[in-house]
Amino acid sequence: MGVSVLTVSPASIPDIHFYSKHLMEPFTVRILGCGSALPTLQHFPSSQVVELREKQFLIDCGEGTQIQLRRLHIRFSRIIAVFISHLHGDHCFGLPGMLSTFGMTGRTAPLHLYAPATFEPVLRQMLDFFCQNLGFEVVYHPVETTLHRVVYEDRSLTVETVPLQHRIECCGYLFREKPTLPHIRRDMLDFYHIPVSQINNIKAGADWTTPEGFLVPNSRLTYPSNPPRSYAYCSDTRYFKTLCKLVKGVNTLYHESTYTTEDVKRARLYWHSTSHQAAQVARDAGVGKLLLGHYSARYGNEEKLLEEAKEVFPNTFLTQEGKTFEI
Repeated sequence: MGVSVLTVSPASIPDIHFYSKHLMEPFTVRILGCGSALPTLQHFPSSQVVELREKQFLIDCGEGTQIQLRRLHIRFSRIIAVFISHLHGDHCFGLPGMLSTFGMTGRTAPLHLYAPATFEPVLRQMLDFFCQNLGFEVVYHPVETTLHRVVYEDRSLTVETVPLQHRIECCGYLFREKPTLPHIRRDMLDFYHIPVSQINNIKAGADWTTPEGFLVPNSRLTYPSNPPRSYAYCSDTRYFKTLCKLVKGVNTLYHESTYTTEDVKRARLYWHSTSHQAAQVARDAGVGKLLLGHYSARYGNEEKLLEEAKEVFPNTFLTQEGKTFEI
């Protein structure tokens, strides 16, 4: 006797929101600093914390990063890796103090550090001079900034380098969430009396056969998984047209916006970008939203930067210390 496909009338199925969106795990970026090289009273130098599934990743570590971690109640022990874009001071001067503090607060878990390969002798000297007897291992991963490749991977995400064009070797980082398995419809498990032991098989795509021999297709038992999300961090860089290909389709793009269009010559001189150029990258890459940052100290506020970006890419936002953005 063959297996029959079970057809059930809508009235016999429990009244649930079949197409309601399953709650996603938070995937966020929190801004610790969004200023540039010259210190101001408004902003800290570059630093951000990306969080997914309770794992936290620090991007850049400008001076004052550990103060911002304290101020925003971010636990030192939860940061598992640090990604440094380049070796200008406003992106790495916070490292010695932060590593020393991690040691003084009793950290024992290894801390993975990703930075341009030329940083290694500086790091070793710094650790030997300022950070002896830390109590935890700093695992250094040299990064080739001219290549676009995966440098970190775990069960939840990958991190890729994004080659940038600055006065010294520099790369951004692209965080990609991995696809997840379909979501189980709990109401259908109850309705068909499916044992919990079969959940993993159903998530993997299996159908269910009832004791009466009727086949329940997998599509009736699961919700589609949520689309994987992605976040690209691009600082510092001059504008170049092909960057949009490297960050194409990301949900959220952070792109440096040091200058207004009025100062485009200065941007070219120092290998930085205007907010208008950042918006061009966002538009051409088809991203979901654009975050501006790395503001020059020459501006009293950043509204002009935002206005110029929105003319090209309306879904643009200013970053600010303490702000959290959903990716």
